[in-house]
Amino acid sequence: MSLNVIKKVIDLGDGRTIEIETGKLAKQAHGSVVVKMGDTMLLATVVSSFEAKEGVDFLPLSVDYQEKYAATGRIPGGFLRREARLSDYEVLISRLVDRALRPLFPEDYHADTQVMISLISADKNIMPDCLAGLAASAALAVSDIPFNGPISEVRVAKIDGQLVINPTLSDLERATLEFIVAGSEFDVNMVEGECNEIQESEMVEAIKFAHAAIKHHCLIQRELTEETGKTVKRVYCHEHSNEDLKKAIYAATYDQVYAVASSASGKDERAAKFKEVRDTYIATLGEIDDITKSLAKKYYHDVEYDAIRNLVLDEGKRLDGRTTTQIRPIWSEVGYLPAAHGSAVFTRGETQSLTTVTLGAKDDEQMIDGAFINGYQKFLLHYNFPGFSTGEVRPNRGAGRREIGHGNLAMRSLKQVLPADDENPYTIRVVSDILESNGSSSMATVCAGTLALMDAGVKLKAPVSGIAMGLITNEMGTKYAILSDILGDEDHLGDMDFKVTGTENGIVACQMDLKINGLSYEVLAQALEQAKAGRLHILGEMKKTIEAPREDYKPHAPRIITLKIDKEFIGAVIGPGGKIIQEMQRETGATINIEEVGNFGVVQVFADNKAAIDAAVGRIKAIAMKPEVGEIYEGKVRSIMPFGAFIEIMPGKDGLLHISEIDHKRIETMDGVFEIGEIVKVKLLEVDKQGKLKLSRKVLLPRPEKPAPSAN
Repeated sequence: MSLNVIKKVIDLGDGRTIEIETGKLAKQAHGSVVVKMGDTMLLATVVSSFEAKEGVDFLPLSVDYQEKYAATGRIPGGFLRREARLSDYEVLISRLVDRALRPLFPEDYHADTQVMISLISADKNIMPDCLAGLAASAALAVSDIPFNGPISEVRVAKIDGQLVINPTLSDLERATLEFIVAGSEFDVNMVEGECNEIQESEMVEAIKFAHAAIKHHCLIQRELTEETGKTVKRVYCHEHSNEDLKKAIYAATYDQVYAVASSASGKDERAAKFKEVRDTYIATLGEIDDITKSLAKKYYHDVEYDAIRNLVLDEGKRLDGRTTTQIRPIWSEVGYLPAAHGSAVFTRGETQSLTTVTLGAKDDEQMIDGAFINGYQKFLLHYNFPGFSTGEVRPNRGAGRREIGHGNLAMRSLKQVLPADDENPYTIRVVSDILESNGSSSMATVCAGTLALMDAGVKLKAPVSGIAMGLITNEMGTKYAILSDILGDEDHLGDMDFKVTGTENGIVACQMDLKINGLSYEVLAQALEQAKAGRLHILGEMKKTIEAPREDYKPHAPRIITLKIDKEFIGAVIGPGGKIIQEMQRETGATINIEEVGNFGVVQVFADNKAAIDAAVGRIKAIAMKPEVGEIYEGKVRSIMPFGAFIEIMPGKDGLLHISEIDHKRIETMDGVFEIGEIVKVKLLEVDKQGKLKLSRKVLLPRPEKPAPSAN
């Protein structure tokens, strides 16, 4: 059987290359490619139904990225020992690809479409996430599925002051900024990443640098499409239309919708008024079939879309009556939950987060058991979005992709300002429960998280706030409005959702999604400057509640003491089979963890009261302390010999108290001098080359007075 294998190579310009291959694997998929960089290989496939399901008026697109454990020579953990549901890391990569692809499908294409990307081989120093978007787009490029691409995704990082595309994992550890950027040949449509308090101009520079690489990737994909003969895409018709009905709905409802949009009413009241206008008009149509009713609702949605956008562009007025730069009213409170280690309520307009902080020990760290990423994580942030926050009935089935994505953005933002590991012994879990939502709930999580961490006494380097920016443009792109602190409707009906978080000194994280083509860098720079002003305003409001981290942790918060002991004592503290450390934990009530770091053992003692910590620390010190010459010890008599006694001055450390060092007076025999188990105060005189300890008791006793000389 002959194979028609086609390969294309992308030269990164520094000796590294990316290969795209098609025609060898998964040929029954509508499009499939293997993307290879070093030993890292991704298989991407795409399949799309030829017909849309009846009544579907959107694109049912699913994107799944999964890592095969064999790719890194590992066997999965757990009882089943097989790949299970997607990890949070895999979900985040799936979202990155989805957000880059979705805006480029035709608006009238509604067939079920599935993109699957598998990591099938891994170089531990070449990260696969920055190749996933390229692989997905290349699979579409060699298919007949309609797609207004190609696109690509790259990681851009600043390492040692230089911008680098798709850096190695080891180099990334020195990066001061790190963004995943996606786009087509003409525009950037997605940005996500974190940075170390950079300025707005530096972010724009990094995005421009990334886009130059993306353009080259897209050019290679166009060549791939030509060589595979997939320049002609499938013909489809997924929408009904009725131009007369569309015109009639516009004529009958536009002015009413514009009036509702101009009324500056609340979210629920506004939604009820819009629905009333729609239902009143549909009622005038009499008995109509389901297709006509569906079209009427669709065209009415278009009326809302145009009216709300025109209100902003023509009058500079928004749905809630604010100007384009105005931030919604803010109130916040810390210490709201008396039993939590730290808590805060942050409310901005109709969006509210109740956030808690819990301080834990090393045992509470999260184990990451992925094919590519594995290890332990000591900072956790979980974001919950229950149905009641938007007045909906929705079953609680755990965190979905949206919750994982929003939580990750907030986690990356706060991670940048946490104290260094050697200054923070705790495992920290932050949980944001969204109680109300009308836009920017992830940014409310950042603000509430900052307040709760400061309330808990965590020594943040600086407080962080976040703001979501929006964009409204006209069809020609000649008129636009940048919106600060967007509402849910402005997100849904706008052209951009751009979330920016930062301190007073600079940006620490961002997430941008564009739904249109043609955003200029001038508009992007303006949006960033407007975001900065809003961010600083929000920080000012937060400081009215709490300006800096509390001086100490809450009285009921657990305490951690960290000790360093010599490596040789680790075994003695643990004991045979863990006997000693388990006994200490049981008898003191403290939790004790030991980790070998270099030539030392780092011991963490964790307890919710000082007495338990003091007891455990005392016992550890007794085991792990080195005897020091000149120090005085209270030792226990372990054995008695004719020439003296052996005294245990600390666990496992016996020294010889020679008969000549017991008293100033001469002692002829050891009979009756000491009893086994007796406590004796001694001083360490010497540690010889063999490590033997020489003790003295007589140096601690007062010298007897010399007899006065007799008179002659």
